[in-house]
Amino acid sequence: MSTLDAVVAFAYVGLPVLVLAVGYVAGKIAERNHYKSIHRREHGFLSTPTVTWKTLTDKRPIRCCELAIGSVVISVDHYKRFLMAFRRIFGGESFAYATVLDRGRREAILRMKESAPGAHLFLNTRLETSTISNGQGKTVGTAEVVAYSTAITFSGAE
Repeated sequence: MSTLDAVVAFAYVGLPVLVLAVGYVAGKIAERNHYKSIHRREHGFLSTPTVTWKTLTDKRPIRCCELAIGSVVISVDHYKRFLMAFRRIFGGESFAYATVLDRGRREAILRMKESAPGAHLFLNTRLETSTISNGQGKTVGTAEVVAYSTAITFSGAE
């Protein structure tokens, strides 16, 4: 095998495998770092309930209530996009997108809570998702997650 044949073989086989490997490692590192950030920030809000109730059952006097909104746009990495191309061919559940949506929901709720840091309760919490790009052609699949609720601050509560 000549040097030219080896270079051509690497260009057709080795380079795509190398690109996928780098995409996998970079995506895993970014996802792991994002989850660490989410866990750290969630720990700070453990004592602040986020509920889906439409009515307030607590009879304490309310000092303030306001609309709290948090949104995030999140996308898949190229390695997950590559895996999903095969999943579309053979069918089945999209496990690669499950972590993207999980991260998106949790990040949107955290941003919502951070928009009203003094609130004691987040009432009537809702999540909305929308597809910004579905990954057709050369685009990467991207989704937006919006979390919104009524942030309640009670009078005399610390």
